[in-house]
Amino acid sequence: MELLKDMAIFVEVARARSFRGAAEAVGMPGSTLSRRIGALEKAIGLRLFHRTTRKIELTEAGRIYFERCRRIVSEARLAREHLGDMLTRPGGLLRASLPADFAVTHFARLIAEFARQYPDITFDFDFSPRHVDLVSEPFDVAIRMGRPEPAEVPVMTSGAGISGNLQLIARSLVSLTPALYAAPEYLERAGEPAAPADLERHECLNILKTGVWTLSNGAKTVTASAKGRFTLNNANMIRRLATLGMGIILMPETIVAGELREGRLRRVLPEWRGAPLSVYALTETRLLPAKTQCFIAFLRERLPQALAEAGAPG
Repeated sequence: MELLKDMAIFVEVARARSFRGAAEAVGMPGSTLSRRIGALEKAIGLRLFHRTTRKIELTEAGRIYFERCRRIVSEARLAREHLGDMLTRPGGLLRASLPADFAVTHFARLIAEFARQYPDITFDFDFSPRHVDLVSEPFDVAIRMGRPEPAEVPVMTSGAGISGNLQLIARSLVSLTPALYAAPEYLERAGEPAAPADLERHECLNILKTGVWTLSNGAKTVTASAKGRFTLNNANMIRRLATLGMGIILMPETIVAGELREGRLRRVLPEWRGAPLSVYALTETRLLPAKTQCFIAFLRERLPQALAEAGAPG
């Protein structure tokens, strides 16, 4: 049991890359934690960390040990959970990464509902635009938007001196179908496209540097040039610029439902749609604690309902 505790401490230090950060995470004095790591290294007979005055890094032996220990520690924690009543009353800290724009619009009410349903769970949410590293950072789940129906997703991970080709597990929550929208002001000024090829002569507002949109009309699929003066990584800003007459956007209806109702945006090329966009939950393992299982199951059930209520297409 002491060895398992030391493994858990080692995993926290490797992820935090700091004795102080790990000590705070496990609620242990830094001196005690450092002493436990030193004893573990002595028992193994190999140094696990390179220590400097500014930071610590895993040694080669430490990287190998980390890959083994993190799964052992995870499975041990799960075994302890399943011995109690935590499947019926999940508890503990749930750390999740969420897409800021989509989460603020559609997740706030769901999170409040989930929190009321599970009062023993506390929450630590990250809304930064970066893709967090589920292996080296202490996140239980990441909610992401991307290609439809994702399965196991191969990723390269890095952090705490760890690298390798791992498989992250994606569970689809809902699929959204984007469509084309623009402000009446823009269409009056620039004219309305009659076919996807006409988009080449229009200002198009893109998320990141895509420049090409794939559009479908029944069985027919085409690619259309979608260039413009603005390239952004924030859906709220793209939507806002569209309402100000700055160009055409390709976005799920649920994100622009309010603007459509108010007449600030209207549908363009209504017979054409973009490629389906999946909202999915990404985890580092299939062996999930009860709190994470419940959160994903709750979103799978309630998110499609919430989007339908917001005016999303079926």
